Amino acid sequence: MFDLDPSVIVRAMPALWNGLKFTLLLTLVAMSVGIVAGTFLALMRLSHNRVLRGFALGYVTVMRSIPLVLVIFWFYFLMPLLLQMAFGTERPVQIGPVVTAFVTFCMFEAAYYSEIIRGGIQSISGGQRQAAAALGLRPAQSMIYVILPQALRRMTPLLLTQTIILFQDTSLVYVLSIADFTGAASKFAQRDGRLVELYLFVALVYLVICYLLSSLTKRLKRNVGRTA
Repeated sequence: MFDLDPSVIVRAMPALWNGLKFTLLLTLVAMSVGIVAGTFLALMRLSHNRVLRGFALGYVTVMRSIPLVLVIFWFYFLMPLLLQMAFGTERPVQIGPVVTAFVTFCMFEAAYYSEIIRGGIQSISGGQRQAAAALGLRPAQSMIYVILPQALRRMTPLLLTQTIILFQDTSLVYVLSIADFTGAASKFAQRDGRLVELYLFVALVYLVICYLLSSLTKRLKRNVGRTA
Protein backbone atom coordinates (compact mmCIF):
# COMPACT_ATOMS: atom_id res chain seq x y z
CA MET A 1 0.00 0.00 0.00
CA PHE A 2 1.29 3.45 -0.93
CA ASP A 3 2.05 5.69 2.07
CA LEU A 4 1.77 9.44 1.72
CA ASP A 5 4.69 11.44 3.05
CA PRO A 6 3.61 15.03 3.89
CA SER A 7 7.20 15.95 4.76
CA VAL A 8 7.95 16.03 1.03
CA ILE A 9 5.58 18.97 0.69
CA VAL A 10 7.15 20.72 3.66
CA ARG A 11 10.64 20.40 2.19
CA ALA A 12 9.45 21.71 -1.15
CA MET A 13 7.38 24.55 0.33
CA PRO A 14 9.86 27.41 -0.31
CA ALA A 15 10.09 26.51 -4.00
CA LEU A 16 6.34 25.91 -4.21
CA TRP A 17 5.63 29.29 -2.63
CA ASN A 18 7.93 31.07 -5.08
CA GLY A 19 6.29 29.19 -7.92
CA LEU A 20 2.82 30.15 -6.72
CA LYS A 21 3.86 33.81 -6.50
CA PHE A 22 5.06 33.65 -10.11
CA THR A 23 1.80 32.01 -11.18
CA LEU A 24 -0.29 34.66 -9.43
CA LEU A 25 1.86 37.46 -10.86
CA LEU A 26 1.52 36.07 -14.37
CA THR A 27 -2.24 35.81 -13.89
CA LEU A 28 -2.53 39.37 -12.59
CA VAL A 29 -0.38 40.89 -15.35
CA ALA A 30 -2.06 38.91 -18.14
CA MET A 31 -5.49 39.84 -16.77
CA SER A 32 -4.66 43.56 -16.48
CA VAL A 33 -2.96 43.89 -19.85
CA GLY A 34 -5.50 41.57 -21.46
CA ILE A 35 -8.47 43.64 -20.29
CA VAL A 36 -6.90 46.92 -21.41
CA ALA A 37 -5.82 45.51 -24.78
CA GLY A 38 -9.12 43.66 -25.07
CA THR A 39 -11.01 46.93 -24.59
CA PHE A 40 -9.14 48.50 -27.49
CA LEU A 41 -9.75 45.41 -29.64
CA ALA A 42 -13.45 45.49 -28.76
CA LEU A 43 -13.70 49.16 -29.71
CA MET A 44 -11.88 48.41 -32.96
CA ARG A 45 -14.35 45.60 -33.68
CA LEU A 46 -17.20 48.08 -33.18
CA SER A 47 -15.51 50.83 -35.18
CA HIS A 48 -16.86 52.09 -38.50
CA ASN A 49 -13.29 52.00 -39.85
CA ARG A 50 -13.01 48.86 -41.97
CA VAL A 51 -9.24 48.59 -41.51
CA LEU A 52 -9.45 48.69 -37.71
CA ARG A 53 -12.43 46.37 -37.69
CA GLY A 54 -10.71 43.91 -40.02
CA PHE A 55 -7.48 43.90 -38.02
CA ALA A 56 -9.28 43.29 -34.74
CA LEU A 57 -11.44 40.56 -36.26
CA GLY A 58 -8.40 38.82 -37.75
CA TYR A 59 -6.41 39.04 -34.52
CA VAL A 60 -9.23 37.71 -32.36
CA THR A 61 -10.06 34.94 -34.82
CA VAL A 62 -6.46 33.73 -35.05
CA MET A 63 -5.83 33.80 -31.30
CA ARG A 64 -9.09 32.06 -30.48
CA SER A 65 -8.45 29.36 -33.09
CA ILE A 66 -4.97 28.30 -31.93
CA PRO A 67 -4.13 26.38 -28.74
CA LEU A 68 -2.28 28.52 -26.21
CA VAL A 69 0.63 26.09 -26.01
CA LEU A 70 1.26 26.58 -29.75
CA VAL A 71 1.25 30.36 -29.33
CA ILE A 72 3.86 29.92 -26.59
CA PHE A 73 6.04 27.72 -28.80
CA TRP A 74 5.69 29.98 -31.83
CA PHE A 75 6.67 33.08 -29.89
CA TYR A 76 9.57 31.36 -28.14
CA PHE A 77 11.08 29.78 -31.25
CA LEU A 78 10.01 32.10 -34.10
CA MET A 79 10.19 35.55 -32.53
CA PRO A 80 14.03 35.40 -32.11
CA LEU A 81 14.32 34.67 -35.84
CA LEU A 82 11.95 37.51 -36.75
CA LEU A 83 13.88 39.90 -34.52
CA GLN A 84 17.12 38.73 -36.14
CA MET A 85 15.75 39.61 -39.58
CA ALA A 86 14.30 42.90 -38.35
CA PHE A 87 17.50 44.14 -36.70
CA GLY A 88 19.96 42.39 -39.01
CA THR A 89 21.86 40.65 -36.22
CA GLU A 90 24.15 37.71 -36.81
CA ARG A 91 22.31 35.48 -34.37
CA PRO A 92 18.68 35.14 -33.30
CA VAL A 93 17.68 37.65 -30.62
CA GLN A 94 16.88 35.56 -27.56
CA ILE A 95 13.96 36.83 -25.50
CA GLY A 96 13.92 34.24 -22.73
CA PRO A 97 11.17 32.01 -21.34
CA VAL A 98 9.85 34.47 -18.74
CA VAL A 99 9.35 37.28 -21.27
CA THR A 100 7.77 34.75 -23.61
CA ALA A 101 5.33 33.67 -20.93
CA PHE A 102 4.19 37.19 -20.06
CA VAL A 103 3.92 38.42 -23.64
CA THR A 104 2.11 35.38 -25.03
CA PHE A 105 -0.39 35.23 -22.18
CA CYS A 106 -1.16 38.94 -22.53
CA MET A 107 -1.61 38.61 -26.28
CA PHE A 108 -3.70 35.46 -26.01
CA GLU A 109 -5.99 36.64 -23.23
CA ALA A 110 -6.61 39.99 -24.92
CA ALA A 111 -8.52 38.16 -27.66
CA TYR A 112 -10.80 36.41 -25.18
CA TYR A 113 -11.36 39.44 -22.99
CA SER A 114 -12.16 41.53 -26.07
CA GLU A 115 -15.14 39.35 -26.97
CA ILE A 116 -16.50 39.62 -23.44
CA ILE A 117 -16.06 43.39 -23.46
CA ARG A 118 -17.59 43.72 -26.92
CA GLY A 119 -20.62 41.76 -25.77
CA GLY A 120 -20.92 43.98 -22.70
CA ILE A 121 -20.82 47.15 -24.80
CA GLN A 122 -23.40 45.81 -27.23
CA SER A 123 -25.71 44.91 -24.34
CA ILE A 124 -26.18 48.60 -23.53
CA SER A 125 -29.25 49.98 -25.27
CA GLY A 126 -28.91 52.59 -27.99
CA GLY A 127 -31.00 54.93 -25.90
CA GLN A 128 -28.02 55.44 -23.61
CA ARG A 129 -25.96 56.76 -26.50
CA GLN A 130 -28.79 59.00 -27.64
CA ALA A 131 -29.20 60.39 -24.14
CA ALA A 132 -25.47 61.07 -23.91
CA ALA A 133 -25.53 62.82 -27.29
CA ALA A 134 -28.47 64.92 -26.14
CA LEU A 135 -26.36 66.07 -23.19
CA GLY A 136 -23.68 67.23 -25.62
CA LEU A 137 -21.23 64.39 -25.08
CA ARG A 138 -19.05 63.34 -27.99
CA PRO A 139 -19.02 59.65 -29.02
CA ALA A 140 -15.69 59.07 -27.23
CA GLN A 141 -16.94 60.79 -24.08
CA SER A 142 -20.17 58.82 -24.26
CA MET A 143 -18.22 55.57 -24.46
CA ILE A 144 -15.91 56.45 -21.55
CA TYR A 145 -18.39 58.02 -19.15
CA VAL A 146 -21.68 56.33 -20.01
CA ILE A 147 -21.34 53.05 -21.93
CA LEU A 148 -18.19 51.43 -20.51
CA PRO A 149 -19.07 51.89 -16.81
CA GLN A 150 -22.43 50.17 -17.33
CA ALA A 151 -20.93 47.48 -19.54
CA LEU A 152 -18.17 46.81 -17.00
CA ARG A 153 -20.72 46.13 -14.29
CA ARG A 154 -22.52 43.62 -16.49
CA MET A 155 -19.45 41.82 -17.78
CA THR A 156 -17.49 41.61 -14.51
CA PRO A 157 -18.68 38.03 -13.76
CA LEU A 158 -17.63 36.89 -17.24
CA LEU A 159 -14.27 38.65 -16.94
CA LEU A 160 -13.70 36.89 -13.64
CA THR A 161 -14.67 33.54 -15.17
CA GLN A 162 -12.12 34.07 -17.94
CA THR A 163 -9.54 34.98 -15.30
CA ILE A 164 -10.15 31.64 -13.59
CA ILE A 165 -9.44 29.91 -16.90
CA LEU A 166 -6.34 32.07 -17.27
CA PHE A 167 -5.12 31.07 -13.81
CA GLN A 168 -5.49 27.40 -14.72
CA ASP A 169 -3.77 27.88 -18.08
CA THR A 170 -0.67 29.40 -16.49
CA SER A 171 0.50 25.87 -15.73
CA LEU A 172 1.36 25.63 -19.44
CA VAL A 173 4.50 27.73 -18.87
CA TYR A 174 5.95 24.48 -17.55
CA VAL A 175 6.79 23.67 -21.20
CA LEU A 176 9.28 26.56 -21.08
CA SER A 177 10.98 25.06 -18.01
CA ILE A 178 9.79 27.96 -15.87
CA ALA A 179 9.55 27.23 -12.16
CA ASP A 180 5.93 28.26 -11.76
CA PHE A 181 3.74 26.50 -9.21
CA THR A 182 3.28 23.37 -11.31
CA GLY A 183 6.86 23.46 -12.57
CA ALA A 184 8.31 23.67 -9.07
CA ALA A 185 6.16 20.77 -7.91
CA SER A 186 7.17 18.69 -10.92
CA LYS A 187 10.85 19.35 -10.29
CA PHE A 188 10.68 18.10 -6.70
CA ALA A 189 8.33 15.25 -7.61
CA GLN A 190 10.75 13.86 -10.18
CA ARG A 191 13.80 14.44 -8.01
CA ASP A 192 12.38 12.72 -4.92
CA GLY A 193 10.13 10.26 -6.72
CA ARG A 194 7.10 11.51 -4.74
CA LEU A 195 4.73 12.46 -7.53
CA VAL A 196 1.49 11.69 -5.71
CA GLU A 197 2.03 13.98 -2.73
CA LEU A 198 3.24 16.99 -4.68
CA TYR A 199 0.79 16.79 -7.56
CA LEU A 200 -2.05 16.19 -5.11
CA PHE A 201 -1.02 19.28 -3.15
CA VAL A 202 -0.86 21.38 -6.32
CA ALA A 203 -4.31 20.15 -7.36
CA LEU A 204 -5.75 21.04 -3.95
CA VAL A 205 -4.31 24.56 -4.09
CA TYR A 206 -5.73 25.11 -7.58
CA LEU A 207 -9.06 23.71 -6.39
CA VAL A 208 -9.27 26.05 -3.40
CA ILE A 209 -8.32 29.18 -5.34
CA CYS A 210 -10.63 28.41 -8.26
CA TYR A 211 -13.48 27.51 -5.91
CA LEU A 212 -13.17 30.84 -4.09
CA LEU A 213 -13.08 32.76 -7.36
CA SER A 214 -16.05 30.78 -8.69
CA SER A 215 -18.04 31.57 -5.54
CA LEU A 216 -17.23 35.25 -5.99
CA THR A 217 -18.34 35.03 -9.62
CA LYS A 218 -21.69 33.50 -8.65
CA ARG A 219 -22.26 36.24 -6.08
CA LEU A 220 -21.47 38.94 -8.63
CA LYS A 221 -23.86 37.34 -11.12
CA ARG A 222 -26.65 37.46 -8.55
CA ASN A 223 -25.92 41.10 -7.78
CA VAL A 224 -25.90 42.00 -11.47
CA GLY A 225 -29.19 40.14 -11.92
CA ARG A 226 -30.84 42.12 -9.13
CA THR A 227 -29.73 45.49 -10.48
CA ALA A 228 -30.36 44.72 -14.16
